[in-house]
Amino acid sequence: MDWTTFALRVSLATIAGLIIGLERETQGKEAGLKTNALVALGACIFILMSMEFEGDKYVDITRVLGQVVVGIGFIGAGTILQKGKKVKGLTTAATIWCSAASGCLAGFGMFTELGIVSGIILIINLVFGYIEHKMKKKKKKSS
Repeated sequence: MDWTTFALRVSLATIAGLIIGLERETQGKEAGLKTNALVALGACIFILMSMEFEGDKYVDITRVLGQVVVGIGFIGAGTILQKGKKVKGLTTAATIWCSAASGCLAGFGMFTELGIVSGIILIINLVFGYIEHKMKKKKKKSS
């Protein structure tokens, strides 16, 4: 792979991670801009490295993709906290997981899909985060 393709893919992965992390950052979550950008970048790099072996005998480049999915679970698990009966951090953990998926899309050169997915993640976190906040506020008032 030439360096321009590499640079394009890691740059787009990083930008997608920053876009995804922007909402988490504005909400004051621990895993914000930098975390999501680095997760997307790291996932992209692992995919790009595995693609260097595409076509080699006894090589299955999709195994790296599977390991990214499993490995990112450890970071996501670290963002989930239980306080009494309340569990916090699930949305942040899911967002980190989606950032890794976005990085994988960038690594495979699936740029249109990357844009669509990044937009969907942002909409889910912004719009439905707002709706969730309103519902919680309403529930609190009625209690």
